[in-house]
Amino acid sequence: MRRGRPAGVPRGTAERTLTSVGTGDRVEVTGPVAGTEATAGPGAESREASRLWHITLSVSGAEAPLTDIRRALEKLAYDHPFLLTSRYANDHAEIRYWEEARDLHDAAAVALRLWGEHRSTAKLPPWEIVGLEVIDRETYHQRIAEGYGPLPAAPVGVHPF
Repeated sequence: MRRGRPAGVPRGTAERTLTSVGTGDRVEVTGPVAGTEATAGPGAESREASRLWHITLSVSGAEAPLTDIRRALEKLAYDHPFLLTSRYANDHAEIRYWEEARDLHDAAAVALRLWGEHRSTAKLPPWEIVGLEVIDRETYHQRIAEGYGPLPAAPVGVHPF
């Protein structure tokens, strides 16, 4: 059975298949992937491949009740199911996850929009982004192997600092 483009997806826009990190499971996600243009027609070689990027987003601001922050971060994790872990205190939080993007610029742009775009739906505090780290998968694994860098997200979920 041949699948067509979802309504509103322009011709030539690629769809993405996400692979869960560490499990090899593949999840089909319909919809356009920003910055990935499929090449079509005779002589089309291949489309530009996307890569996995490890994101660490740090936010802070005025104090808020811990129960409200936890609830908001749990809602964010539900809305954005690729979040690995969130740590929080009453005046700051750190979110870590994997993002699939063509390059660092695209991954960073998506990460910088995450907090603002979900602020109202997840009822996130009106904090500002104070830090962003974007590293490719190879660098992440190299840092882990050398004993420095962000530790693997365990346990996965929303936890206090």
